[in-house]
Amino acid sequence: MSFIRGAAALGYGKHPGRDTLDLMSDAAQRALDDAQLLRADIDGLLCGYSTTLPHLMLSTLFAEHFGLQPSYAHGMQLGGATGFAMVMLAHHLVDSGVVRRMLVVAGENRLTGQSRDAAVQTLAQVGHARYEVPLGATIPAYYGLVASRYLQEHGVSEADLAQLAVLMRRQAQLHPGAQFRDPITVNDVLASKPVASPLKLLDCCPVSDGAAAFVVSRDALPGPAVSIRGTGQAHTHQHVSAAPSLTRFGARESVARALSGAGIALSDVRYLGIYDSFTVTLAILLEEIGLCPRGQSGPFARDGYFDRSGALPLNTHGGLLSYGHCGVAGAMAHLVEACLQLTGRAGLRQAGSPALALLHGDGGVLSSHVSLVLEGRA
Repeated sequence: MSFIRGAAALGYGKHPGRDTLDLMSDAAQRALDDAQLLRADIDGLLCGYSTTLPHLMLSTLFAEHFGLQPSYAHGMQLGGATGFAMVMLAHHLVDSGVVRRMLVVAGENRLTGQSRDAAVQTLAQVGHARYEVPLGATIPAYYGLVASRYLQEHGVSEADLAQLAVLMRRQAQLHPGAQFRDPITVNDVLASKPVASPLKLLDCCPVSDGAAAFVVSRDALPGPAVSIRGTGQAHTHQHVSAAPSLTRFGARESVARALSGAGIALSDVRYLGIYDSFTVTLAILLEEIGLCPRGQSGPFARDGYFDRSGALPLNTHGGLLSYGHCGVAGAMAHLVEACLQLTGRAGLRQAGSPALALLHGDGGVLSSHVSLVLEGRA
């Protein structure tokens, strides 16, 4: 067994003058403080990659910078699924006794540390080097293709997708660290600037600066605690042009493995942290996992099903679409929020007293999937 003993995320948005190592250090120290641990107590380190600091040995570079001498250090690259994959690896390493206390950390100054063109060019490299990248496709363009097929196959409207953006903004309003908190409407989403048809600006997550960190440990503090009950992965493709389907991906298999490991059913889950880089990402994942019927995620969001007071609260911090997206640490904010919810520490955002949470992230264009089941003790 392993516990998430400490967790912390910075507010996402602009952090001018702060680089990757500075942001990671800030989040790491906050996680250690939450865990009531010193740097000398850490014997394992996992770091996510940074596009603004593409160092070949980021984990040991950070260890030196932060003053750690771990017996195990590792860097990981799995796109948006990296954060949850690091937690999964930390869980297994801690559970098997390789390390006692693993620091998991990621962050970067993606908004202020590079130009818009550089960011677009870097992220576009997820495409096939021969068949996609030379044609000028970007990440939004790949997801635009997926969105077009999703709308056509399930008879869904652009307004249905917009409901998910409105929901994430509604959730973010009570979080002081969210990049965007002003309320929006479906009409606002539909009227926002076209990015990659049918996706508009407000269908897309923002680019952010930020960082997040966790301590995964074999021991928990007395009182509130979060344990990692189950984990799972699934990898169906790398390039969207090679995907076996544009509407069915690996989320269901990944979640099934995590639920099986936890020994629970999907119906036992009472809180959700689901990856939402685009509205269509969130729609597809919610429906493929089985959290609502195909084509119905928008109406479910409209009717309050995923609200804090709804049947199944979702991304109560605002998700990538409103809290912000700073690369690997983007989805890690979902896990920080889940830890707060499971231990009754979310304040005004508290969504009842959930005991079990399901988290799911994806990397690439719905290519790599990682799922976590967490259990809380308030």
